Amino acid sequence: MASETRASRKKRVPLDRERLLHGAMAIADAEGNSALTMRSLAKELGVKPMAIYHHVANKDEILDGIINMVFAEIDLPPTDTDWKTAMRQHAVSARHVLARHPWAIPLMESRINPGPETLHQHDAVIGTLRRAGFSIEMTAHAYSLLDSYIYGFALQESVSLPFDKETAPEVAESILANSPTDTYPYLAELATEHVLQPGYDYGNEFEYGLDLILNGLDQILHSG
Repeated sequence: MASETRASRKKRVPLDRERLLHGAMAIADAEGNSALTMRSLAKELGVKPMAIYHHVANKDEILDGIINMVFAEIDLPPTDTDWKTAMRQHAVSARHVLARHPWAIPLMESRINPGPETLHQHDAVIGTLRRAGFSIEMTAHAYSLLDSYIYGFALQESVSLPFDKETAPEVAESILANSPTDTYPYLAELATEHVLQPGYDYGNEFEYGLDLILNGLDQILHSG
């Protein structure tokens, strides 16, 4: 129904690759990657399914294209500051982008035909680490560690946690109500003294963990 509404609002404009990919992104953002099919995309765009094949060969090509669009939204690490600040800004930007496109998280590193924006992002991150003085081996370690943390945190935020910052107190209170504090004393302590405190936001854990990683990498960089 949502796709019908979106389609009804579109003007009759010629179909091209850019419009096609924006339509695919709209479906994925609204309903998830599993809802993206040639038929649903044709409905979104107000065209016949066969019209899509004039611009892309298959769904994989569409996924390559919209993942490339997601990478394009992530800020490149700036080159006019130190490497830790640059990588921190890049990671924070990536987390915010993935919050807008949670369907993309498991696909970000899976494409065998990555687009130019995807490659540009990877090259910029690697370049930031290499210019900082990391060896090629340590650059690979740092790259993998940062990616794992960013994607893992974004995934946990998007699908695993039963709360957000607005509902965290309510969820924590519900869990405590069904969990005897003498049986789970440390869980109760964390909930009452941290999660249930005013202003608690699980999202703040991201930058704390990110700084631990960056500080650890910095120690390795300067230990040799």
